[in-house]
Amino acid sequence: MSAESGAERPEAQRPQRSFAANVAFGAGMLLVLATATLGAFAAVALLGRAVDAAPLSSMVPDDGNNALVVGGIAIGGLTGLMLPVILFGMMRGNENTSRVGPGAAARKVLAVLVFDVCLLVVALLVAQLGWFLPAQLTTVVAVFAVGFSWMPLAMVPWERFGLGGMFGKRRGSAASHQAE
Repeated sequence: MSAESGAERPEAQRPQRSFAANVAFGAGMLLVLATATLGAFAAVALLGRAVDAAPLSSMVPDDGNNALVVGGIAIGGLTGLMLPVILFGMMRGNENTSRVGPGAAARKVLAVLVFDVCLLVVALLVAQLGWFLPAQLTTVVAVFAVGFSWMPLAMVPWERFGLGGMFGKRRGSAASHQAE
């Protein structure tokens, strides 16, 4: 280890973005946030209609409706966030990162949809607590259950299933060096 202070070390020059690149980045961020918000509203509306009208009406108690609203926010927000990001990845590439190909993009979209189904199942399971608990308590449990439902999926060793590069490389990890 060196004894020199941080002020003595030379700083690496970062390339500066142009004004047009900053405007494009800002517009892209607004688009992603807008699609995430609109996706959340759309999913809540669709799940609410499914609960009130037909297929899920007998399955979900009245005190469990808020659990489906929480699940709808998560499903729509995740889908609305990830689809534009995947599409931007198909269009953008440079010397350090390559563009996402159509096959990889399709696998990523499929992974998002599978995770959406997992969120729906978790929301439906938590909604069943509405038979025993009041609506406010069911809503609190739904926020934690849906909010942390991604944790078991994060612990799966995706490299063993051939999906290691699908979720991005971790910088500095052994898995990213083996994939190269």
